[in-house]
Amino acid sequence: MNVWFLTGSQELYGPETLQQVEVQSRDIVGRLGAALAPAVELVWKPVLTNAAQIRRVCLDANSDDGCIGVIAWMHTFSPAKMWIGGLDELRTPLLHLHTQANEALPWSTIDMDFMNLNQAAHGDREFAHVQTRLGVARKTVAGHVADPEVGRRVRTWVAAAIGAAALRNLRMVRFGDNMRNVAVTEGDKVEAEHRFGVSVNTYGVNDLVAAVDGVDDSTVDEIVAECLDTYDVAAELRPGGERAASLRDGARIEAGLRRFLTEGGYGAFTTNFEDLGGLRQLPGLAVQRLMAEGYGFGGEGDWKTAALVHTLKAMAAGLPGGTSFMEDYTYHFGPGEPKVLGAHMLEVCPSITSARPKLEVHPLSIGAREDPVRLVFTADPGPGIVVGLADLGDRFRLVLNAVDLVAPDEPMPKLPVAHAVWQPRPDMSTALESWLIAGGPHHTALSTALDAEALLDLAAIWRTELVVIDEHTTSRAFANELRWNQAYYRLAQGF
Repeated sequence: MNVWFLTGSQELYGPETLQQVEVQSRDIVGRLGAALAPAVELVWKPVLTNAAQIRRVCLDANSDDGCIGVIAWMHTFSPAKMWIGGLDELRTPLLHLHTQANEALPWSTIDMDFMNLNQAAHGDREFAHVQTRLGVARKTVAGHVADPEVGRRVRTWVAAAIGAAALRNLRMVRFGDNMRNVAVTEGDKVEAEHRFGVSVNTYGVNDLVAAVDGVDDSTVDEIVAECLDTYDVAAELRPGGERAASLRDGARIEAGLRRFLTEGGYGAFTTNFEDLGGLRQLPGLAVQRLMAEGYGFGGEGDWKTAALVHTLKAMAAGLPGGTSFMEDYTYHFGPGEPKVLGAHMLEVCPSITSARPKLEVHPLSIGAREDPVRLVFTADPGPGIVVGLADLGDRFRLVLNAVDLVAPDEPMPKLPVAHAVWQPRPDMSTALESWLIAGGPHHTALSTALDAEALLDLAAIWRTELVVIDEHTTSRAFANELRWNQAYYRLAQGF
C-alpha cells in the first residue's frame, strides 16, 4: 500500500525555482515518510504546475489499486482554478497538509526571494478555498513535519485510509441469515456495497459443514498442538482427557471455516446460533482465533458489525492493543463506580488481552448443540472505544463511545466467557442515554488500539455520519446534534 504526495506550484516561477520546490518537496516526503513507515510507503510525485497534470495524477490515483490516499501540499502559490478538474475527479481519500519547507524563519537574512519561494501560507489557503467550494471531503493538518503531533495526525488519517481500502475490497460470507425478528442487525446490503464497497454473500450453513467434514485428522492435530502451546488448556480437553473430542471438534470447525474463507477470498463472516445445520457445536474457539488473525466477525448474521470489525482491525494493524466483536451484555450500577460488562456467548477476540487465555468447554443453553470450546479471559485495562454501525433507513450512522477499560470489581470465576469491563465516558447515564437515542446497535467493535480521531477520519472518507459520546458530551447538546444531523444528511442527499 502507498500514499501519493502531490506538490502544487505553477509555471510562473521558472525552472530554477521549481527545482528548489522539488528538492524541498522531496525532503518533506523523506521526513514524513519515515513517520508513516512501515504502514504505508509515501510516494513522491513530480511537482504539479498545470491543470492537465493535476487531472491526470488524480485519475491515476483513482485507478492505482495500491494507492490508498493522496497528500497534497501547495509549496508555493498554486492558482486553485487549475485544481478544479482534478479534485472533481478524485475518488481517493485526500489529506491537505498545510506545512512549509522551513520550520523557522531566517530572520536576519529573509528577503523577497525567500518570501516568493515559501508561500504555503498563501497557496494552501487558495487550495483550501476551492476544496471547500467543491465540497471535497478531506482531512486538514497544519504544522511542520518536524512536529511529532503532525506526524501522529497524518498517521491516524493513514490508518483510516487503510480501513476504507480494506472495506472497499472486502468480500464477506454470511452462514445462514439474520437472527429471526431482530431489527438492528438487518440492513441494506446494496447500499452498503455502493457506499463502502463491501460485498455481502450468503451461504447455507451446510456449505460450511461440508468444508468442516472434509478436514483431515492431521490438520486437526496441528491446531490442537498449537492450542496446547498457546493457551492454558483445561485438563479435560487435553489429549486423553474425557472431553478431548470437544477440542478436536472445535479445531475441525476452525480448519474448515478457514479453508472456506481462504478459498472464497472472504475477509469477514457471520454465524447464527439459530442456523447451525450439521455443525456439532456453535463456533467459538474458531471465531476467536480467526478474529485474532484479522478476520471480521458478527454474531447472529450481523454483517454490518463484521464489516466494522474487519475495518478496525485493518486500521489497527501494527498498533498496540486489540480489536474485537463485542456486546454490552449487562450493567453494574453500584455500589462504587458504574460499569458495563461486555461479552458475547463465545466470540470475543483474544487480541484485547495480554494475558494467556484459558481454553475451556462449558454448556451453552442456546443453539441446541454440544457444549462448545472457547477462550476465556479478561480484557486489559486502558482507554478504548466502542463503535457501532446502524442502518437508519435513509443513511448509515456510526455511534462511538470513548471508554476506559478497568478490572472487574471482583473475580468472576463462574463466568465462562471472555469479557471486558469498562466505564463509559462521560458517565454511565449520559453515555447509555446518548447511545439509545442515537439508535446505536447492541453489537459493536471494541478497540483499544484506535481512538475517536481515527474514526472521525474514517467517517469523513466514507461521507458517513459519526456521533461521538465522550468526556465532552452532555445530553442536551447530543440530542441537538442528532437533530441537526438529521436535517443535514437529508439535505445533503439531494432530491
